Amino acid sequence: MASWLCSNWTRENSGRPVPSLPEIQQALVTMGDKEDSFSGSREWVGTFEASLVLDYFYDVSCKLVHVRAGGTELEDVAVEELHQHFEKHGCPVMMGGDRDNSSKGVLGVCTGDKGSYLLVVDPHYYGCQLQREELQRRGWVGWKPLSSLDQSSFYNLCMPQTTKKAI
Repeated sequence: MASWLCSNWTRENSGRPVPSLPEIQQALVTMGDKEDSFSGSREWVGTFEASLVLDYFYDVSCKLVHVRAGGTELEDVAVEELHQHFEKHGCPVMMGGDRDNSSKGVLGVCTGDKGSYLLVVDPHYYGCQLQREELQRRGWVGWKPLSSLDQSSFYNLCMPQTTKKAI
């Protein structure tokens, strides 16, 4: 989300580079969200913490949406919220859960006759830029049917409240 803000958002502090993991950890300690031992640790940074970090570094507030369970509630609540978010803000969304504890970067949503799908990027990818086909082949990005998500997991969505950059 920070990368998107740096590349696609017009605001006075949008020129700030993407913070490193140590900078993110220290910011959460400085804000009082985490204890000193969090800096340098391997502890989880979740959707709530992501919202704090974006506000701290970029002065961007986030809407947090909690979905109690996958399946129908995710279909009903999250998809409508995501459609509205991408229409109004455009910024990627962070999604995490409990039983399904792999974080997801959501870049788009599509709903049709065959159900709803999320365009998901694995936020752990780093390295050289690869062609779209190679990223898809390696599983770093792809359309995921909502039905493939854990139906018993809760999900949290962190939706940065920006306005789209005029292109």
